[in-house]
Amino acid sequence: MSLYERRPGAQTHWISFESAHPKRGGAGRENHGAKGHAFDSVRAKHSRTLLDVEGSGMITRIWLTIDDRSPEMLRSLWIDMFWDGASTPAVSVPLGDFFGVALGHKVTFENALFSDPEGRSFNCVIPMPYRRSAQVVIRNESDKDLLRLFYDIDIVSHITHSPETMYFHATYQHASPNKLGEEFTIMPRRAGAGRFLGCNLGITASAAYEGTWWGEGEVKMRLGKDEHATICGTGTEDYIGTGWGQGIYNHRQQGCLIADKAARQWCFYRYHVDDPVYFEDGLQVSIQTMGGSQAQHVAKLIDAGAAATPVTIDTGVVDGFVKLLDGDRQAYRRADYAEHWCNFWRQDDWSGTAYFYLDSPAGQ
Repeated sequence: MSLYERRPGAQTHWISFESAHPKRGGAGRENHGAKGHAFDSVRAKHSRTLLDVEGSGMITRIWLTIDDRSPEMLRSLWIDMFWDGASTPAVSVPLGDFFGVALGHKVTFENALFSDPEGRSFNCVIPMPYRRSAQVVIRNESDKDLLRLFYDIDIVSHITHSPETMYFHATYQHASPNKLGEEFTIMPRRAGAGRFLGCNLGITASAAYEGTWWGEGEVKMRLGKDEHATICGTGTEDYIGTGWGQGIYNHRQQGCLIADKAARQWCFYRYHVDDPVYFEDGLQVSIQTMGGSQAQHVAKLIDAGAAATPVTIDTGVVDGFVKLLDGDRQAYRRADYAEHWCNFWRQDDWSGTAYFYLDSPAGQ
């Protein structure tokens, strides 16, 4: 929506506990106009509806904060979103993961889609259109009551969408550990036309690999029901715009918000705002679960019982890239390869949230 053009008939509302229903002159009336219902609770094993509106409109911003921001609570609270009366949610993701940081962590950051000014709030500015209705629900799947939840969901109502306007979706995946030799699914295969908006990922690296680098895996995007990828990256840190490992940084569309070697945890994101990924007949997005180290170290790890499948060796000379799966799969044990870099499939704890638009309002 243009900053300088009128939208005849459009109405702006901030939905909160103080203003649950969008009505002119109806905001903040609960305590005779004084501050009366700024927050509320979500009991254990219960849910709380934050938004329930009819008609055509769009969510333009979501802000909220809670008094328990522990990793356990951030993974036990789920945010669900329903468009146009669909029975299955288009969005169903743990709260912390949805708002841009995996593994239940809170840090100060800002990017194109999410922000947390001081490490204690949640902000999202992804446009979320709807034609007939919208509902946003918070579920508390923990055994502990959430005492204080404050929020605003900003909407613009009474606007008409074009036939090409799509619905926002988000999905969450977790593998602990991933299956050896298989990619971690970021976005399960979804039918229909849409746009992949990006993802945030979290990994807790297994101690079995003794601190070796975990991020050699390539991102793969498969169109429709294709077996093979149409879009393929070159490595994990490459996908988020850096190289040769990844430390902490925070950019508009790419970043790594957690890089804790002692805890063996990394949280990172890549959003396709300026470089759109469109699809017409479905899409599936995944990342290879590969790491790397010197070949002799990889052999040592395998001999010690670590689950690993070596796949390539970089011998450090021109045209010296050895593809182990094409020939001698034990070549990584050769003495002349001992000091050279060896990529290998491995098993770690992976989680990921994928964000995308679809031409259908219903989740799957």
